[in-house]
Amino acid sequence: MQRELARQFLHDMILAREFEQAAADQYQAGNIAGFLHLYPGEEAVAVGSLRAADAGDYVVSTYREHVHALVRGVPARAVMAELFGKATGCSGGYGGSMHLFDRERRFLGGYAIVGETFPVAIGVAYWLRMNNRNDVVYCFFGDGAANQGTFHESLNMAALWKLPVLFLCENNHYQIGTEIHRHTAVPEIWRHTTPYGIPGKRVDGMDVEAVYAATREVLEFVRAGNGPMLLECDTYRYRGHSMADSGAYRSTLEVQELMARDPVKSFRQRALEQGWVNEEDLTDIENAAQRSVEDAVRFAAESPEPDDVRKDVYAEPFHLYGGSR
Repeated sequence: MQRELARQFLHDMILAREFEQAAADQYQAGNIAGFLHLYPGEEAVAVGSLRAADAGDYVVSTYREHVHALVRGVPARAVMAELFGKATGCSGGYGGSMHLFDRERRFLGGYAIVGETFPVAIGVAYWLRMNNRNDVVYCFFGDGAANQGTFHESLNMAALWKLPVLFLCENNHYQIGTEIHRHTAVPEIWRHTTPYGIPGKRVDGMDVEAVYAATREVLEFVRAGNGPMLLECDTYRYRGHSMADSGAYRSTLEVQELMARDPVKSFRQRALEQGWVNEEDLTDIENAAQRSVEDAVRFAAESPEPDDVRKDVYAEPFHLYGGSR
């Protein structure tokens, strides 16, 4: 592996871990309202997959999307300010944790509804196909979304029209608190595409190098005009489904076993052993990530709140008995 790529992986994953811990702290301090779904344990998926993307590719994400946005290049300030509901956030403070958006970076949002990502991604991919563009649409989803009707409807359309979609499943094994073998008859998500003639493959989602290599292979297939493909990343979240979830449905032993495979610590050790970085490099990367997150929190805290809640509303209010006014 090239030294610079290894450093990039480390920077991204360490920044992700620091950012999500700060978000949890700010939520507990009352500075972030609503739901907050955090990503620790899954960093290798976002980093490995999105670092394989081209600048022109589109990303459609889920409600657990802070790290996707950061890796895609959305500034930490803009993401944290959005979590705070501030006007300087990437969605103007109107979206919050689950609705990050950055048009410039083709980050087309997080979506709160399970399965909502599929038709959005299909629409973008259809436009790309109609305009003979060579870009690809990343469609992130969790294992629980594979049981939604929109998933199968979208697979059918993507296969029929050979749309340039990378369906990327972040399989963390739990649909909120229900383990995958209890909610899905065929727990191997990559097999679900078989009836539609769409290739699928599975990769260790706790290994950033493996995810990166697998994603590059899939992107090459899709970009060549062969139609969609599904990549299932076998991963795990260390926290509960959201900040409101203690995760008590999982055994302590299970969590400990998966934390022993921590993707951040594992790649940190591998990078040292391979000589891609030294201890001084790691200290610099860790300090830079901490400074970036601390700066993002200060920026968010000091930013103004939105001053016009109707600024981006395109329809007049409708009153049942009085018409619109």
